[in-house]
Amino acid sequence: MLAFTGCTYGLTDAESEELRVMRESTSHWKIKSINSTEQRVEGLCPLTPKEVGIFLKGLGYPESTVIYIAAGEIYGGDDRLLELKSRFPNLVFKETLAGEEELEGFTGHATKTAALDYIISVESDVFVPSHSGNMARAVEGHRRFLGHRRTITPDRKGLVKLFDKVERGQMKEGAKFSNLVKAMHQDRQGAPRRRKGPAQGIKGRARFRTEEAFYENPYPECICSSKEHKEP
Repeated sequence: MLAFTGCTYGLTDAESEELRVMRESTSHWKIKSINSTEQRVEGLCPLTPKEVGIFLKGLGYPESTVIYIAAGEIYGGDDRLLELKSRFPNLVFKETLAGEEELEGFTGHATKTAALDYIISVESDVFVPSHSGNMARAVEGHRRFLGHRRTITPDRKGLVKLFDKVERGQMKEGAKFSNLVKAMHQDRQGAPRRRKGPAQGIKGRARFRTEEAFYENPYPECICSSKEHKEP
């Protein structure tokens, strides 16, 4: 995912170069030259584990919160999770929840292990995607279909500005930071809303690329009207 998006924030020069080579050697990825800084400023990069920790703490989640990491191999290994774990020590994975025998049929099958992550993400109390990839959007749509379960979609473009202020010492993690994070995400928690249509002025097949995916938000066509699902 990092190689595809061209996002190298927080990585070493050697890691950034490894991802660049990976991207350029993958023929079906059409965009080869990517400015990582511009990607991040525009909110197009995944949140780093450290940023996820700062974000969740800003939302008010306590240190005791159990967090399931719905992902495959973490680039950089366990060391990359240290900043997140320092804020939320109760991190769990497939491997910590299931025994070796239970996972035996899944080993070496990326789609099967991804299916486990998908099921747990759909059934979780809260789902927070670090990046708006296809799986994250499918999970969001599924949770909407099941009753608009809480799904907090990070405003990555807005959050980057706050993260950078903290990094530069212009702001500290605390009440002011938390209030800004909460206000920014007041309307980004999975409440019912109509699917966004195509951008105005665009015709032909291009208009479908600007329309919100049906599997991301099936409202209102595939969600029956009821008091629980009334549009605000």
